[in-house]
Amino acid sequence: MVSLPRDTHAKIETLVDAFDGIEVNNTFEYTYDGKNLPKGKQELNGEDALKYSRRRYDDPNGDYGRQERQRQIIAGIAKQVLSTKGLTNYRSILKTMGENVKTDLSFSDMRSLMGDYRTAFGNIKSDQLKGEGFMQDGVSYQRIDPSELKRVQEELKAQLK
Repeated sequence: MVSLPRDTHAKIETLVDAFDGIEVNNTFEYTYDGKNLPKGKQELNGEDALKYSRRRYDDPNGDYGRQERQRQIIAGIAKQVLSTKGLTNYRSILKTMGENVKTDLSFSDMRSLMGDYRTAFGNIKSDQLKGEGFMQDGVSYQRIDPSELKRVQEELKAQLK
């Protein structure tokens, strides 16, 4: 599961703005916190990306839908990091991420990584372990069906070969 902790939201907004926005594919039209987002590919600035990542209650998929949107934002940021703009703005990007990211890579190392692995980042596959929600002692949990757990385990094994 990919999730954006609340304390990093402002940094996500700033990071998206450092790239002049990211592209996402919105699966249905909605309005959230004063922002109307039509269905389809969208270019989002930092503020709108933050709103896009937070929406949950009016999503037919609930928290699973929100998690999918958060993964889209992370993928959009990764795509921008690997762009020419990301390479030329790497110091600004690392400063934006502050204490959440540290590296001992030199500029030359980063350039080599970008050149050698750029195509791999264009082929990001994500999956989600889904369960049945239930409440116990006032806490929300997910119960995972054994067949769903086995499916995800097999997928991980296949990817790690």
